[in-house]
Amino acid sequence: MTKFPNPVLFCLCLFLPVFFSAGCGNSGYRDGTYTGKSGPDDNGAFGEVTLTVREGKITDCSFVTRQKDGTVKDENYGKINGEISNQSYYDKAQLAVRAMEKYARDLSRTGNLEDLEAVSGATIAYNQFREAVEDALETAGKR
Repeated sequence: MTKFPNPVLFCLCLFLPVFFSAGCGNSGYRDGTYTGKSGPDDNGAFGEVTLTVREGKITDCSFVTRQKDGTVKDENYGKINGEISNQSYYDKAQLAVRAMEKYARDLSRTGNLEDLEAVSGATIAYNQFREAVEDALETAGKR
């Protein structure tokens, strides 16, 4: 029986190719720009996401939610007839708007949906974001 001259070298030769190939191949998504949409919430509002994938990883993300009529939830979300008639309601609505921006920014930074955490008070937007991202990634498919 032939003995390998150096057992440490033998292990390196055996396991390094496996280690380095683990990050390659079919582990990422196809490069491109993809859109996804969430289902509606109880009020008919839904989320839309646009993702950019480069070298198999998410590199950019934008996210908006729309009211049932298609109006984007933005700095006016929570106003009634263009006015802030209920400050508490408006503050909660704007918390959700800021959270939407944070979710997209964090996903662009980390590239991993599982690393995101919900902002307290904005879990509906978080769930819509996750659903829309999953929809977009399904379109992106694995390489």
